[in-house]
Amino acid sequence: MSRSVRQQIVISGVGGQGIIFITRLLAEAAIANRLSVFTSETHGMAQRGGTVISHLKVGDFSSPLIRPFTADAMLALKAEGIVQHGFYLKPDSWAVVNSPKHITPEFNGSVLTVDADGMAQKIKDPKSVNLILLGFALAVVSKRYESPFFCSLEDIKTVLENQMVDKEKWLNASLTAIETGYNFRLKTKF
Repeated sequence: MSRSVRQQIVISGVGGQGIIFITRLLAEAAIANRLSVFTSETHGMAQRGGTVISHLKVGDFSSPLIRPFTADAMLALKAEGIVQHGFYLKPDSWAVVNSPKHITPEFNGSVLTVDADGMAQKIKDPKSVNLILLGFALAVVSKRYESPFFCSLEDIKTVLENQMVDKEKWLNASLTAIETGYNFRLKTKF
């Protein structure tokens, strides 16, 4: 079931938001789909709330780092991420940003926002912002753009189930979070 996919995604946030966790989820989903994958991350002062940026390349690439103006997509767990790391995005790319307010892009592409912090508070799991944002992105990208994600919600759920075999409480919380983001987008018009 190998297919031709080339996708470069930048994931941006601050230490403690689970950027590396969702990067690994996406990488495992790529591997499960028999796709080549590279990841790389910069931690900075992550332990003190500093910037963390992760590069994810799926497909036929020879290096893990994404060059400026070449990324197809960005997931930003903080609104500031689009300002700090938006230069990675190429024209006509998309970004999904955790923000309660609409953001006008400073690049020739589209920015979709979701209040993942607010949604995490509603489900009483403030650490689930990363999975809510990912779920939202999986739903909206597959419906709105010609170049959908290389994986599906079901792929990510399978990876979560495999990683959390003996951690039922964490698995249930993770599945609730990702489905919250995914279903939110399905309920709203765009």
